[in-house]
Amino acid sequence: MAKANERKHRIAVLGGGPGGYEAALAGAQLGADVTLIERAGVGGAAVLTDVVPSKSLIATAGGVQAVRDAGRLGVQAFVPGGDGKPVRPEIALNLAAVNKRLLAMAGAQSVDMLRSLEEAGVRVVQGEGRLDGPDAVLVSTAATGGTDFDRIEADTIVVAVGASPRELDSAKPDGERILTWKQLYDLPAIPEHLIVVGSGVTGAEFANAYRTLGSEVTLVSSREQVLPGEDPDAAAVIEREFKRLGMRVMSKSRADSVVRTDDGVLVTLSDGRTIEGSHCLMAVGSIPNTEGLGLEEAGVQLTESGHIRVNKVARTGVPSVYAAGDCTDFFPLASVASMQGRTAIMHALGDFVRPIDLRNVAANVFTYPEIATVGWNEHSLADSEGLAQHVTHTVPLSVNPRAKMIGFTDGFVKLFAWKASGTVIGGVIVAHRASELIFSLALAVEHRLTVDQVASAFAVYPSMTGAITDAARALHQH
Repeated sequence: MAKANERKHRIAVLGGGPGGYEAALAGAQLGADVTLIERAGVGGAAVLTDVVPSKSLIATAGGVQAVRDAGRLGVQAFVPGGDGKPVRPEIALNLAAVNKRLLAMAGAQSVDMLRSLEEAGVRVVQGEGRLDGPDAVLVSTAATGGTDFDRIEADTIVVAVGASPRELDSAKPDGERILTWKQLYDLPAIPEHLIVVGSGVTGAEFANAYRTLGSEVTLVSSREQVLPGEDPDAAAVIEREFKRLGMRVMSKSRADSVVRTDDGVLVTLSDGRTIEGSHCLMAVGSIPNTEGLGLEEAGVQLTESGHIRVNKVARTGVPSVYAAGDCTDFFPLASVASMQGRTAIMHALGDFVRPIDLRNVAANVFTYPEIATVGWNEHSLADSEGLAQHVTHTVPLSVNPRAKMIGFTDGFVKLFAWKASGTVIGGVIVAHRASELIFSLALAVEHRLTVDQVASAFAVYPSMTGAITDAARALHQH
């Protein structure tokens, strides 16, 4: 038992996003003296300008799509016309009101997180912080005028400063016509013609959402297929859906420059072709916010791209410094950042900790339908020469009774297992709300369940989860 006058372990956390928040909370719960420094607000970009508002916008688009697709189920809405004949009403969207709701919700989430930290005993400081060697942080606040610094000594430092949208000199965002994903929530109305440069997860999600909300959308993809990092069969479903929605997908096309015109934007491709639109969203990746933080001076190793090198317990090469989230060279997901933050603190304080295995991370693309994945996939199996050692089975949703009932059959469940043992090693789900369905496969991968163990669990009939047990049953080892 700690003595009354014994000094507590001191923790300083730079950044209040998912990684920093969880690190601070875990530290306080384990009895440490915790200070969190955040410049914008607790929750960081993930809550204020990224994950929370973007996924809320996508959910709004999903609601619009559900109304439009209701006719498949025989649901029709009409209002009396002037001549007494019924007229189908148009779906109208007030983007300014939608954005106001999204940002208010994000702000409320930030306040809730701040309250949780304060109730746990975390000292929250609003300001700019940087390392002063491996055992202290310098903080400038509004009270110091931004020129003087308070020095906070710490036994453990957690750097969780996140990342920002990558900007190109040939396509500088102006916040009005040429936009990053952080600037979309200032739009007063739906763009007439949105050109999205980049077909990764961010580009695909926003292209899908704005097309559904009523924008004409052109998606400029430098690769042969949208979502090049995802399962090829899953990406093919999404590209098919994009084209069904009337989106123009330009494959193998690279944008050289984006400039303002009198009433919109002009995108010039590397082959000389041009595209005119009203707005352009640049979704060409992100860069870590690690510059000017004193990391290298403290001995922390960075990659060429500026990301912080960490091991599986989120520790850097400097024993007292840990890092979490998009500023590290790990998987850039909010869930991973949260796990890194908790893991860092538990390791620093000597609590039981299990190293993070990226093979067990569940991820989701919030298009319509969604793509949810966990564990090994065709890309990683090919890279590891494991293709001959595994078995796979795909169940199309077109044969799933629940999918037929809700009128959403363009998708599938795909399982991967080791051929010798039948152990589930990965899965892909393409479906409406696949993000909610992947958890059972994440449990199977995490706890090394076999396909027979998954198949022996009862799935509700009818349900989408029935496709998971069907796939597992098909992989039964005789």
